[in-house]
Amino acid sequence: MTRRLHVVSDVHGKTQALSSAADGSDLFICLGDLILFLDYDDPRRGIHAELFGEQHTAKYIELRTAGRYEDARALGAQAWAGIGIVDPQDRWTVMESLITRQYQEMFAAMPAPALLTFGNVDVPNLWPQFLRPGHRVLDGETLDEQGTRIGFVGGGLKSPMRTPFERSEEEFAEKVAALGPVDVLCTHIPPAIPELTYDTVARRFEVGSTALVEYIKAEQPTYALFGHVHQPLAGRFRIGRTECINVGHFNATKRPFVVSI
Repeated sequence: MTRRLHVVSDVHGKTQALSSAADGSDLFICLGDLILFLDYDDPRRGIHAELFGEQHTAKYIELRTAGRYEDARALGAQAWAGIGIVDPQDRWTVMESLITRQYQEMFAAMPAPALLTFGNVDVPNLWPQFLRPGHRVLDGETLDEQGTRIGFVGGGLKSPMRTPFERSEEEFAEKVAALGPVDVLCTHIPPAIPELTYDTVARRFEVGSTALVEYIKAEQPTYALFGHVHQPLAGRFRIGRTECINVGHFNATKRPFVVSI
């Protein structure tokens, strides 16, 4: 029996579109990055802009886009000091309140039932308080969907961005290896293939996983589905029999990727 999957990733605050993303599907999957911290296309939007304003956010984005991450962090520290917050714990208290508000909106709009895993910009320990009946979070785990085995690994790898949920390569590889054979592999980040990791607008390579490449070569799932790279050089790439597919930047497209299994 054919099942219609709707898959989204990199929602980044697009609440209204998310609420209808499962319409017409048999199974809905979200591959993470619900939070909008920075909007690289619109510096008026996101947590950073809410805290420090459009002008500061535009400069911060400019530095990060240029790969000047230390300069961006120094600019951020200056902005925090400018609003009277220096202690890292006090910063997190403020950030957590804003993240919590976004998660309240996101999970209220999240279709149910849904299968979910974390993105690199997510904060996993905050999720349990917002999950609704029918929401199932999987990370380093598999499930059987009417004879189709689906595996999930969330989060990102260590990067200069220092996003909230980054793992070491060893920890990520252990999660991947624990899956065993699957028919559909669902991750937030892509395999470490240049065509899949290069962002044509940001003009940089995002961090992909070599462990995913080796897993796909060995196990040959029918599909490897992921997000993370918003404007990839290639949205699809074959590794042997496996179709590797970037499911799209949902914040921009406002529509799910549809696949039949």
